[in-house]
Amino acid sequence: MVKSREWSRKTREDVITLHRKGNDYKKIAKMLNIPRETIGSIIRKFKAKGTVEMLPGCGRKKMLQTSTVVRYLKRRVEKSPRVTAEELRKDLSDVGTEVSAQTIRRTLRNEGLHARTPRRTPLLSPKNTKSRLQYAKSHVDKPQKFWDSVLWTDETKLELFGPMDQRYVWRRKNKAYEEKNTLPTVNHGGGSIMLWGCFASAGTGKLQRLQGTMNSLQYQEILDDNVMQSVTNLRLGRRWTFQQDNDPKHTSTSIRAWLQIKGWNILEWPSQSPDLNPIENLWWDLKKAVAVRKPKNVTELEAFAHDEWAKIPVDRCKTLVSSYASRLKAVITVEGCCTKY
Repeated sequence: MVKSREWSRKTREDVITLHRKGNDYKKIAKMLNIPRETIGSIIRKFKAKGTVEMLPGCGRKKMLQTSTVVRYLKRRVEKSPRVTAEELRKDLSDVGTEVSAQTIRRTLRNEGLHARTPRRTPLLSPKNTKSRLQYAKSHVDKPQKFWDSVLWTDETKLELFGPMDQRYVWRRKNKAYEEKNTLPTVNHGGGSIMLWGCFASAGTGKLQRLQGTMNSLQYQEILDDNVMQSVTNLRLGRRWTFQQDNDPKHTSTSIRAWLQIKGWNILEWPSQSPDLNPIENLWWDLKKAVAVRKPKNVTELEAFAHDEWAKIPVDRCKTLVSSYASRLKAVITVEGCCTKY
């Protein structure tokens, strides 16, 4: 039954005042523009309880009334986030508290704890964690001018029908498999391309498609064709710094020797640290922008990628680099573990 409207205290007091003056229900209802049934209800309540105040309801009480049980649930999920509501229900049942799994979910939600899909992060070994922390501490006080002169680089994969092409659909029950409500899938994303790209605080640099499986020799050719041109276009100056991750192709003996000959200043890099490379944010932007254009084949996929890469605003690049110290501070705060970046 839907709860009826609660009239203000003044309105209820006016009803009682008019009733005491000898007015009948019909007349009071007309004077106050209130249904006659409501007038009767207010007067009967006053006669029975001697007040016009709203009284506590008599609805169903909470199944989990004790703060001890609620504290137990909170401690349990904070210590073991993967525990299920059904497992918690069994735990409470073993000690004599019978509640449903749904009641447990509702209680935890009321306490600000919600079931969510866990974020995917790189698997960090103790060595990785130590290396990340050391990197953050040794670079956190670098001046902004240094970060503005870094050329950030990386590779990424774009799929023709990748995860960025997913959408929600509005549908009725039992209509999930109607053609208009489905998202066709194909093996291996229906075709894909690998891209190498770079950027700096001043904007995006060169973007190049990789052909076949990249090895150290192809990587060397990509750097030779793109890095110095990007450095010039972005006006990084003579004291610029080159960043790359620790992919084996990037750190092979031949590449290290080649980089030494080039004389580039190389930014030391901790393994398993995509959250420390701001180009990952630009890859996300690029994939979203390309997905919106719905390329029909790999040729369009590559063309759209180059087009959207060039459209990325300089302000976006500048913001990512200017906030780099925040990434380092976040790593220090979590003692080398993964961060939200």
